[in-house]
Amino acid sequence: MNQHQFCTLAVSLSSRGFGYAVMEGSNSLICHANKEFKQDRNARSLVQIGKLVKLYQPDVLVLQDVNAKGTRRAPRIKELHRQVLALAKRHDLKVVKISQTKLRLTLLGREDGTKQELAELLAKRFPEELAAHLPPKRKPWESEDSRMDIFDAVGLDVAFLKIEE
Repeated sequence: MNQHQFCTLAVSLSSRGFGYAVMEGSNSLICHANKEFKQDRNARSLVQIGKLVKLYQPDVLVLQDVNAKGTRRAPRIKELHRQVLALAKRHDLKVVKISQTKLRLTLLGREDGTKQELAELLAKRFPEELAAHLPPKRKPWESEDSRMDIFDAVGLDVAFLKIEE
C-alpha cells in the first residue's frame, strides 16, 4: 500500500527567476533547483511553478511573505507573487507565507542573521543535497549568486515544517 507522505513545495521568487525545494516529511529534501529566465520572467516562472505543482502535488505551497513589514520587493516580483497565489487557488493548494524576519528567527534564533549564515546552516543540515551548491561568501560589490535562491527555498520549507511541529 502506498502511503502518502506530507509534501511541501517552497518557492523563492527572485529577480532572475526562482528557486524551489520539495520536501517529504520533515527531513527528506527530495528535489531542489533554481530556474533562471532571460525574458518573460513572470510568465515563464508561472508555467514552471505550475509544472512543479502538477508533478509533486504538494500539500502546502510555502512562499516568502512579500508584503510583510520591512520587506522590499520589486513590483514585478509582487505581481508574480499574486499570480502564484492565484495558481495555488486554482489547484486548491494551501499556501503559507513566511516573512524573512520569521524565517531568520525560526532557523537562526535571531532577526539579524544573514543569507550566508542561513545557507551554511542548511548545507550542514542537508550536506549530501546542498553542500556542493553552497556559494562562497560574496563581497559587498558582488551580485548575489543565483544558487542562493535554492537556499532561500529550502529555508522556507524547513522554517514552515519547524513552525508546524
